[in-house]
Amino acid sequence: MFSPIEGRVRCSPFNLPEINPDRLKTAKALVEKAVQLRRVFSVQGPYPVIRAALQARGWVERRLPHPAPKPAGHCHGEEDGEDGDDSKDDNDRGVEEARGHDPDDMYDLMSRLVRNETTYFYWTTRRDEIDCRSLRKDQMTNHYAKSGTFTTKVGLCVNLRNLQWFDATNPDTFFPRCYRLGADDEKHAFIEDFRRTACTSLLQHIVERSDGEGREQVEEEKVEENLSQSEGIRVIYCTHTINCNTFSRMIDRALHVCQEFLNSLDHSDIDVTMETPPSLTEQQWVKFMHDYYLVVHEGVGIEGSGVYVERCQAMLNRLQVCPQLETDGLHNIWIIKPGAKSRGRGIMCMNRLEDILRLVDSDPSLIKDSKWVVQKYLERPLLVYATKFDLRQWFLVTDWNPLTVWFYRECYLRFSTQPYSTQTLASSVHLCNNSIQKHFQPSQWRHPEVPKDNMWSCSQFRAFLHAQGQGASWGALVVPGMQRAVVHALQTAQDLVEGRRGSFELYGADFMLGQDLRPWLLEINASPTMAPSTAVTARLCPAVQLDTLKVVLDRRADPGAYTGGFQLIYKQATVEVPQYMGVNLLVEGAPLRRPRLPPHRIPSETEDKPSSHRPSPGRRPSGKENQSRLRGNRFHKRDEEGGALWRQHTSPTLRLSQRMATERPLALHSEHQKGARCLGMSLSRNWPLCLVPRTLSHSLSTPCGILGGDTHPIHPIPHPRPAPGPCTARPFLPQSSLGPPRKAPTRSLPTLYGPIPALEVFGLRPSPLTEPLSGPNSGLRPWPPHTPVPPPLPQAGYGHL
Repeated sequence: MFSPIEGRVRCSPFNLPEINPDRLKTAKALVEKAVQLRRVFSVQGPYPVIRAALQARGWVERRLPHPAPKPAGHCHGEEDGEDGDDSKDDNDRGVEEARGHDPDDMYDLMSRLVRNETTYFYWTTRRDEIDCRSLRKDQMTNHYAKSGTFTTKVGLCVNLRNLQWFDATNPDTFFPRCYRLGADDEKHAFIEDFRRTACTSLLQHIVERSDGEGREQVEEEKVEENLSQSEGIRVIYCTHTINCNTFSRMIDRALHVCQEFLNSLDHSDIDVTMETPPSLTEQQWVKFMHDYYLVVHEGVGIEGSGVYVERCQAMLNRLQVCPQLETDGLHNIWIIKPGAKSRGRGIMCMNRLEDILRLVDSDPSLIKDSKWVVQKYLERPLLVYATKFDLRQWFLVTDWNPLTVWFYRECYLRFSTQPYSTQTLASSVHLCNNSIQKHFQPSQWRHPEVPKDNMWSCSQFRAFLHAQGQGASWGALVVPGMQRAVVHALQTAQDLVEGRRGSFELYGADFMLGQDLRPWLLEINASPTMAPSTAVTARLCPAVQLDTLKVVLDRRADPGAYTGGFQLIYKQATVEVPQYMGVNLLVEGAPLRRPRLPPHRIPSETEDKPSSHRPSPGRRPSGKENQSRLRGNRFHKRDEEGGALWRQHTSPTLRLSQRMATERPLALHSEHQKGARCLGMSLSRNWPLCLVPRTLSHSLSTPCGILGGDTHPIHPIPHPRPAPGPCTARPFLPQSSLGPPRKAPTRSLPTLYGPIPALEVFGLRPSPLTEPLSGPNSGLRPWPPHTPVPPPLPQAGYGHL
C-alpha cells in the first residue's frame, strides 16, 4: 500500500537532463503558487481526463510510483462488485511513461519539483491504493473505506434485507431475489424458492398455453431455431406426452405449495412447528421436478390440460401479491455470480436445481467464504427489437453523514449480440457486459436497428420509447425508480461505510427494465470503467469525470457553482454521532446507606403504669405509693450505675426480655413444660397468657401468633370473639398504636445457655428460686392466679400487666 505521507519519487542526480533556465523559472513560480494554494494532486490509473482537467485548473501532479504488478486476471477497474474494462489501460500507462522521460515537458518538470510535497487530491482506480486513515483533513480522495458493503454482490444481497429499518419499501419491488449459497440457511431458502417458483411457473405455463395456443412457445422455438442455425447447435424437441393422472397429481401439488406460501404471507402458519412434516417429501419433490422439466423445458405435451386452466388462473390471481411474479417467467432461470470476480467473469445462467448445487459444491473455498451468489433471472425484460439490454447509471456520493447523493442525468444502454431467448442459456444472449459482448460477433438474425457497437445513449432510448407511445414513461417511471433504488441501497450501508470529510466516490449502477418499464437494480460497481470503447462512452465518460470535479472542487469553493449533469437527489438530515468515550466507563454517585433505627427508649414510670394506678393531680399520693415509688427509684438508680442488684434478682431470660422491651410483643403458647423449666419458670393453664418481646420469638423455632395481626397462632380459637379468661392473649396496646408490622430480623439472639428449645408459652410465673420482680424496669411481671386481665392501655408504651 502506498502511504500518502511517506511516498517519495527519487531520481539519480547524475542522470538529470539539461533543463532550460527560463522554463525552470516559470515552473518554479507555478509550483510555488500551487503549493501555497494546496493544489497538488496524484492520479493513478487510466484517467487522462482527470489529469488534464486538474492541470488546466492550476493543479500540479505529483507522480506516484508504479504499483506492483497484480496477479493474473487483475485488470483495470477490477473491484469487488464492479464492471471494469481494461481496453485502454496499457495505452494510458504508455503515455505516462513517455511523458516521464520528456525533459522539456512543463508538466513533467513541475511534477519533479513537487515530488516531496504533500498531495491534496488523490484519484485512483482501487480504494486500497491509498490509506484513507492516514490522510489529513485537508486531503481528498475518490474512495471511501468499506464501501464494499454495497458494491459487492454478497454485500448488496445481505444489506438490502435490512431496508425495513430505514424505509417502508419492499426490496423485492426493485431487487431480484438473491441468496448466498455459502450459508446453509440461505441455501435451504434458495432450494425452497426454486421449487416454489417451479410450481408457479407450471401454473403460468398451463394458463398461457391455453390462452395463446402456444403462441409464445412457437415464437421462442422460431428464435431458437435461428440461433441454432447461426451457432451450429442442434436442437431436439421431445414429442412425448404425460398422462392425465400424472399431470393431475402435479397440478394438485403445485396448488398446495402455492397455498402454503400464501398462508405464510398471511402468518396463518404460526402454529406450524419444526416437527411438522413437510407437505412434500424429498422423493415427491424429485418426481415433481422431473415432470416439470419435461413439461416446461422439453415441451412434453399434456393430455386434457384445459380442465385445469380455471384453477390455475384463480391461484395466479391470488399470487399477484408477489411483486416478481410477472418477471419470473416459465423456465425458472437463475443467474449464478461468483462474488470474488467482476466484469461478468464466471457468471452463468442455469435452470436446473441439481446443476446449480453441483457447481457450488465443487469449490469448497467459495463455500467457506460465502462468495457464491444466486439471483433470480428476469426472464421477461423489456426488449428493444427483440434484443436484451441493460443500463449503466452513474451517481456520486459526497458525504455519508449527512448522506448526500448526486444523480447523473445521462446514462447509456448496453445490448447483447444475439436475439433474446430463454431456450438457450448462452452468455452472448443473457449477459450485456461490454467486456463479454466484445468477444462475439453480432448475429445475422438480430434486428438491423440495433447498433453494431451494442450501445445506445439515453436520448436514443427516449426516442425509441416515444416511437412506442411511451415517451413520458422515462421521466415519470424509469428515472424515479432508479433514484429510489440507489438511495435505498445506500441507506442500508450508511452505518457500515467509513465516511470522512473530503472524500467522495463515483459509482456505476446496473439496471434492467421490466416489460412495465419498472427498473430492477442488478448491482452497484465501484470505479466504473471510463474507457471510451464506443462512440457513446467516448462522449459520456469524459463528461461525467469533468462534472464530478465540478461537484467536489468547484462547489466546495462556491456552493452555487454549476454542477454539470449531476443533480442532487437526496440529502439526509445531519445525524449527531455521540463522541466515542472508549471502553473505560466512570460511574459517579453516592452509595446508598441502610437507614438506622432510632435508639430504644426505656419507658418511664409514668408511661409504664396504668392510668388507674396514677394519682390524680388534686390528690396526694398515699404512703404505700410513695414507698413503692422510692423503692423503684432506688432500683433504677442502681441499674444505671451498673450495680449487680438487678441482675441478682432476675433470671437471664427476663433480663434478655428487659433489653427488648420496646419491641412488639408476641403471644406464646407451649405444651412443653420441660422447656419452660429450663428458663427458670413454671407454666400454669389457670394463668392468663403473658407476653414476651417479638425478638425473643426468633430464638424459638416454633411459629407464633403476633399480636397485631401479622400471622395467626398455631392453635386458633374456634370462636370468633372469645371472652377474656384463661388461655386468652391480650395485647398491651391497641392495634392502632402498634403501627404496621415490621419484618423480623433474620439473625437469632445470643444466649448464655445455648439454644433455647421450642416453646409455646401459655403462662409465666417466677420460679421459687427467684424473687418477684418489681420496679419500673421490669419487662414482664406475672399475674396472681385468678386475677382478671386489665384492658389495653390507650397511651404509648408497654406498661405493666
